[in-house]
Amino acid sequence: MSLFAERRAVPPRAPKPGRGRWFPAFAITAVLAATGPAWIAGRSATAGPAQPRLFSQSSDVGGVARKGSSRWDAAGACFVVDGGGENMWAREDAFHFVWTRLSGDIRLAATIRFATPGGNPHKKACLMIRQSLDADSAYADAALHGDGLASLQFREEKGGLTHEVQSSIRAPARLQIVKEGEFLSMRVARNGEPLRPSGGAVRLRLSEPFYVGLAVCAHDNRVLERAEFRDVQLENPMPNPTATGKVESTLEVVSIASGDRRAVLHTSGRIEAPNWSRDGRWLIYNGGGRIHRVRVEGGQPETLDTGFATRCNNDHGLSPDGSLLAVSHHSEDGRSRIYVLPAEGGAPRLVTPEGPSYWHGWSPDGRTLAYCGERGGEFDIYTIPVEGGPEKRLTTAPGLDDGPDYSPDGRWIYFNSERAGLMQIWRMRPDGTDQQAVTADACNNWFPHPSPDGKWLVFLSYDRSVKGHPPDKDVRLRIMSLPGGEPRDLVRVFGGQGTLNVPSWSPDSRQFAFVSYKPASD
Repeated sequence: MSLFAERRAVPPRAPKPGRGRWFPAFAITAVLAATGPAWIAGRSATAGPAQPRLFSQSSDVGGVARKGSSRWDAAGACFVVDGGGENMWAREDAFHFVWTRLSGDIRLAATIRFATPGGNPHKKACLMIRQSLDADSAYADAALHGDGLASLQFREEKGGLTHEVQSSIRAPARLQIVKEGEFLSMRVARNGEPLRPSGGAVRLRLSEPFYVGLAVCAHDNRVLERAEFRDVQLENPMPNPTATGKVESTLEVVSIASGDRRAVLHTSGRIEAPNWSRDGRWLIYNGGGRIHRVRVEGGQPETLDTGFATRCNNDHGLSPDGSLLAVSHHSEDGRSRIYVLPAEGGAPRLVTPEGPSYWHGWSPDGRTLAYCGERGGEFDIYTIPVEGGPEKRLTTAPGLDDGPDYSPDGRWIYFNSERAGLMQIWRMRPDGTDQQAVTADACNNWFPHPSPDGKWLVFLSYDRSVKGHPPDKDVRLRIMSLPGGEPRDLVRVFGGQGTLNVPSWSPDSRQFAFVSYKPASD
């Protein structure tokens, strides 16, 4: 169904194939009758501007010192919500919530404005989908902050920590939160522009029915802050049963201190495997067989000139001085081989005559490449001089060895190996000696990458039931301190292959880049 913020006597629209039905606005009261009485006591349709009956109740959530309120402003044709509360963050929230209970897919959009400037820059006006009215409930919201930040905030489980994916668009006029199955995402729009995905998605398994509505938090328990929500549109479309296999991709960066994420680039189709440039200005990734780059702060991507190398996979990376780029290109015989070219683009030079070879690491002195190669049906770790020459095999254990990356001091090569059953993280000396396990847990762990300062190791983890490193799986990006800390989850995303294949740390070791995915929308 489609629910609008104004009651207008309009004829029903024809249903869209495979989606939902559009109800005329005068049918809204009947549609919501099962959820309880409308909370707004406004004017009747004959007396003046109509009251919308989108939401059934209004209540404070969590510990608030000042009671919030909400009303329909007929003259301004908007919902006015006053909310207090200290914060909506960490493990519990405090805010005012205007809500109804629904099931299925949801699209909730509004044009949002704070009634008064100033106040705490972290005050929030939100479009929210929430499991319960408990202060520590699982939820996701599209939040507009007082300082103009727009972010998809979420708590993945009851009592868990809150995280966010920040939009690259500041101070959007209109926001939308979208629930498609288990995936929740945000769309934003500047004045006069259509809504577009802000990038990033979270997967939440919510029990039905759940709470849907408008929320305001003052971020200061002593005061109330007011937000106005105009042109509120709430849709409850039918799920689309057709699985196309197509995805949307978001190139993101995450802070290792907070676990908070920022969307840099969102695109339809599949992009993969970001590298962070040595000067900190660019993110380099592959898509459609080509190598592209985009500014870290976002913007229009550029395609690098890689000459004949137009069938590049997701194994690529920069030299320590940032002057050269190694790519893995599928040659005419279909086998991947490693080439190097100027980082700004140019003619590729072959390094590994043998194939398939998949680049993964560059020695700190810039003289040697480490890679995974298949020779005689076995995948092992090899090294080769960047200028070319004979390759050296470093691993001989049965089973797959993959993903080599050097420690910044050059004393170790970290890699993943399934020699002990599950895929685990290992390390060895650059000559292949002293091979030792780094992890031994119940996950399948792939693609270890030491931070530039040598303090951290980040890697990708699948469930133990997942074989190989396929795309489109629930995965975790995990981090551990070096030389031997305990791994902890930093990010949970829908991804896998393409999410974190190659070195992607920021030069200051405070962030790393990755790609998340979600099934493509209609």
